[in-house]
Amino acid sequence: MYHLSNIQITRAGRSILQIDDLKLQPDEVTVIIGHNGSGKSTLMKLLAGQLKPDQGSVQLNGELLDRYSSRQLARQIAFMPQQLPDAANLQVQELVLLGRYAWRGWLQRWQSEDYAFCKQAMQATEVAHLSEQMLSDLSGGERQRAWIAMLLAQQAPLLLLDEPNAALDLAHQYSLMALLTQLNRREQRGVLIILHDFNLAIRHADRIIALREGKLWFDGTPAALLAHPQLSELYGIALEIIPRGAGKHPVAVVA
Repeated sequence: MYHLSNIQITRAGRSILQIDDLKLQPDEVTVIIGHNGSGKSTLMKLLAGQLKPDQGSVQLNGELLDRYSSRQLARQIAFMPQQLPDAANLQVQELVLLGRYAWRGWLQRWQSEDYAFCKQAMQATEVAHLSEQMLSDLSGGERQRAWIAMLLAQQAPLLLLDEPNAALDLAHQYSLMALLTQLNRREQRGVLIILHDFNLAIRHADRIIALREGKLWFDGTPAALLAHPQLSELYGIALEIIPRGAGKHPVAVVA
């Protein structure tokens, strides 16, 4: 479990993230939403240990995050940033195998279970047929799915993903969210993800955290967010919630 307390991050005299108290459960699919510049990626980097707060503390499982070594942290969380590192000279299977370094280190030989986890991850993200292709030869969506496969191969109990749907077509966006939800339900892996698609968020999230101007604007269930009397304030645009009958998720449209 994460616990953020008295968080302050300031840049050029401007507060870009201010969170008094926030606890994140490891058994949920938690979606972070908000307008551009609301602090979503800053919060994600903070949780991934890529950024330290100017004030306050971040704890993971009761331990301060900055006390974890890189390898210890990689065994707890698998992080996909918004801007992916350059790995154009790697084959897909080579990239996915990098997810196993948290368990094998740089000098140990790969074991059969490492290859098994990688194969399983590539199949789950539909890139197994591209295993010997160079990343530079793939489309943006295919590269995105290859990186997600690397995260799955890491076998960390918590997945942190910053806009993983950015380069995916509509079908693969919904396929990815279905996969992440399945991993959460079947393997009890926690999922913390930033999404821009409001309807995708309310369809798949157990919990939604909405940021506005660097502050926590909403924290609760999708149903509670849809019923929020000031929902239009979140993005600065009027939204209309359209019900779709029993067993179907409502849809938000611009009013």
